[in-house]
Amino acid sequence: MPGREDPLVAFKFGLEIEGKLSGFFTVVGGIGSETEVVDHKIVNENGETIIQKLPGRLTWTEVTLKRGVTSNLDIWDWRNLVVQGKVEDARTNCSIIAYSQDQQPIARWEFTNAWPSKVVGPELDSGSTDYMIEEVTIVHEGMERVKP
Repeated sequence: MPGREDPLVAFKFGLEIEGKLSGFFTVVGGIGSETEVVDHKIVNENGETIIQKLPGRLTWTEVTLKRGVTSNLDIWDWRNLVVQGKVEDARTNCSIIAYSQDQQPIARWEFTNAWPSKVVGPELDSGSTDYMIEEVTIVHEGMERVKP
């Protein structure tokens, strides 16, 4: 019987754009894909109508990352390429890496032809003691979970 492996616990997440670390994030969501299910009506040899489920269109989910505001403008510069209409220049391969508390990579996801579809700045409230949080949404054309 193989040894038991506990689930991984991530402390922070890094975003690498073309191999260059762009920053660390505290929240990442939406890593995945979905296949549309198509109903196909067939008649079997007994004359009964059966609904067969077939795989349809594959879609990749949008990935959202959140972090505290820093002086790093990489995400804003990347998004600005799209705002200027230079989407082809913005398309790039990138990775999200999960790190343990001792700064070791423990999981990695690689994305193909990714670009930022949205960047949202922080809620500004002078009476708040919360960190300012910014958020980036990345769309892509493929994803793979790989060894860190």
